[in-house]
Amino acid sequence: MTRGPGEPQEYEEELPPAPEAAHKAFGDSLPAVERYAELLADAGVRRGLLGPREVPRLWERHLLNCVVLSEVVPEGVSVCDVGSGAGLPGIPLALVRPDLEITLLEPLLRRTTFLQEVVELLGLDHVTVQRGRAEEMLGRLRPVHVVTARAVAPLDRLAGWGVPLLRPYGEMVALKGDTAEDEVRAARDALHKLGVVETTVEQIGQGVVDPPSTVVRARVGESPGGVRFAARRAKAEKAARRGDDRSPRGGRRRR
Repeated sequence: MTRGPGEPQEYEEELPPAPEAAHKAFGDSLPAVERYAELLADAGVRRGLLGPREVPRLWERHLLNCVVLSEVVPEGVSVCDVGSGAGLPGIPLALVRPDLEITLLEPLLRRTTFLQEVVELLGLDHVTVQRGRAEEMLGRLRPVHVVTARAVAPLDRLAGWGVPLLRPYGEMVALKGDTAEDEVRAARDALHKLGVVETTVEQIGQGVVDPPSTVVRARVGESPGGVRFAARRAKAEKAARRGDDRSPRGGRRRR
């Protein structure tokens, strides 16, 4: 990893070269993904966005594990990556899907600063970085077709943040681990109250990641967030129409 003058030398884990699976998964986007991997392994570690021990397994555990979400995101839709952190899964998805309109939503300034730098460096004109908490965005962000998330919170809490941001008949897609089925069972009542009409656990990325990635797909009906959020949404939209000057922090649309 490259170091600037006076920067600490404590992170010495080496980033391995892109595996063969990365060539298959990222195709022509691989050079940009390799640059992103270098940024994660260097600035991402120095700024505390990624643990140094994650660097040797950055490709398999993080980049490939995230890019396979492309299999379940429809063409040409809007996406909000909730709790984007260092840009996972939003940036790998953006690198292979220029057809998507992606918002990286993250509350911490040091993370949004890193994300904005990555977006500008890689020329991701279809990606917006937005600073804020998901629960603050109702009525401030345009409802999206798909909400994505990875390692953010247990499913019931995550759904409470992400589902209200959806358009009618939209879908939340959450990368989960071995406890996915248990989380779905535990969150069933909460999901129902949030207007979720169908929940499935699926394995994706066959032939790209081993083991395959596990995703929970929660599809909503005509009332994302259910009755609980209907009044809040209407109030927020009314305030926006009045020209409420309380704008989200740090958001910027790049064209």
